[in-house]
Amino acid sequence: MPPSRTAERLRRLLAVVPYVVRNPGTRVEELSRLFSVEERELLADLNLLFMTGLPPYGPGDLVEVDIDDEGRVWLRMADHFSRPVRLTRAEAVALYLRGTELLGVPGLAEAGPLRSALDKIAERLGPETLGELRVEVGHADVAAGPVATVRRAAEERERLEIDHYSAARDAVTTRRIDPEHVFSALGNWYVVAWDHLADAERMFRVDRIREVRPTGESFEPRGLLGPGRELYTPGAEDRTVRLRLAPGARWVAEYYRIDRAVDRDGALEVTLPTKNLAWVAKLLLRLQGQARVVDPPELAGAARALADQTLALYRG
Repeated sequence: MPPSRTAERLRRLLAVVPYVVRNPGTRVEELSRLFSVEERELLADLNLLFMTGLPPYGPGDLVEVDIDDEGRVWLRMADHFSRPVRLTRAEAVALYLRGTELLGVPGLAEAGPLRSALDKIAERLGPETLGELRVEVGHADVAAGPVATVRRAAEERERLEIDHYSAARDAVTTRRIDPEHVFSALGNWYVVAWDHLADAERMFRVDRIREVRPTGESFEPRGLLGPGRELYTPGAEDRTVRLRLAPGARWVAEYYRIDRAVDRDGALEVTLPTKNLAWVAKLLLRLQGQARVVDPPELAGAARALADQTLALYRG
């Protein structure tokens, strides 16, 4: 299977399996609706679980799946799943850091249980491990309203009208969208939706939605890819940019979509797509001289003009 398809299937199984274990007898049609997957694909996933286990692959080593004539599903986990999970110190610290970062995501309904779990991890790690470690997070109440509304619309398949701010164009547009997935990544909430203004798939940052209005209209999902997808959607209007990054700017290659990266004389030369050069010009200002434009030439001029405009505002 293609890597993206395999990863999507694994993420789905990691969500479906705990749900069925806690809710035995759930019908296939209900699982299909809850996890936005066709019944045919869901049954294929459940059949795959029959081959899940550890050597010597005896009756107690494999996951058992039982689907009755009415489409109700039961899962009996293999014996090794009942053994407590033991994390290494490095794994526990990584889990603590990522979990603490997630607490700052606005509108997180699971914040209470997550905070309790992190407190227990911190207690076991002890002050000698955490030391002076600090993780800065945002305010959880920011954009909580739009997140809740968009998540509910995605679950109930309701079309929305939104006023969305585009940082690249520095403009607000009104759009009608069919939201299919809402997920958090890199400290932000994103909604994957069909955008009727562009008549194409789009992904929006929820904190940039100025206002959201339910329309009362329903929609049929188109099967858009949700969590785990790249945070940039390629399009025919893309332009290619080449930047040379000094060591202090190498994080750009990890944070944004990169089509090519080559080390040259201690610098990292990257090729990345963009829909708007103005956005890259803003990025160059953030990098504070740690990046140089290789191509296109007009990007360097746009960055200098933006720097002059910014300085003029400070002088004013």
